[in-house]
Order: sequence, then structure tokens, then C-alpha cells
Amino acid sequence: MAKKIKAVVKLHIPAGQATPAPPVGPALAQHGVNIGEFTRQFNEATKDKQGFKLPCDIIVYEDRTFTFKLHQPPASALIKKAIGVEKGSGTPNKQTVGTITKAQLKEVAEKKMSDLNTKDVESAMKIVEGTAKSLGIKVV
Repeated sequence: MAKKIKAVVKLHIPAGQATPAPPVGPALAQHGVNIGEFTRQFNEATKDKQGFKLPCDIIVYEDRTFTFKLHQPPASALIKKAIGVEKGSGTPNKQTVGTITKAQLKEVAEKKMSDLNTKDVESAMKIVEGTAKSLGIKVV
């Protein structure tokens, strides 16, 4: 028989750097989860993605056990890393902070594909292209 789900906690946690301090500790403590065990498992699973804040869904069961599902980093973070800029434009329609090629855009779209609501690479590229434009990054 399947375990009964008590709660689903959604957090953005720096990869490989989860600690019992806020926001992780208080969010999980109220559901009775072993915080030390979660931080150990999360850090082990995300040590190869250092430098990103990863969205994570933590499913807490009635018997206080848990599982977690990791998502890909936000598209904006992947785009900024691909072209090497630190932050986007404050006025994206007037000022550009960089350019991204179609090949780089396709690479980001393929990484992000599992979290997008499409199975087509071309559609995923259009979604990621919209994110790039909102950051003030020109697509060439």
C-alpha cells in the first residue's frame, strides 16, 4: 500500500549547501522531518550542480519519512551562465546586456526540457528565448 502524503514543501535551495538554518529547517521541522538526514541527502545529490539555486519539491509522508524531487535550475540562471553575465538588464526593452546564439539557446532549452510543458525542442527554445529577452539579452 502506498504511503499517505502529509505535505509537499517547495523550496529553492543552493546546490550542495543545504543547512538546517532557515529556510530549510523551519519549513521541514513543522512536519516532523529529520532535517539532518534531508540536508545530507540533498547535498549529496546536488554536489555536481554547485553555483545554482535549485527548485526542490519535498514530499513528506504521514510516518515522517520524505522523498524529494529536484528540478533544473531556473532558465534565467542557465542563460546567464551560458553567456557569462552576472545579472540581467534593469530595462530589458531599452538596454541589452549581452547576446546569445541559437546553439546556446538550444543547449539551455534541452537542459530545461524536463521542467517545461512541451516535448518539442523548437517550442522549448521559444520559451527560453522569451526568458532571454526579458533579461535584456539579444538572440542572434
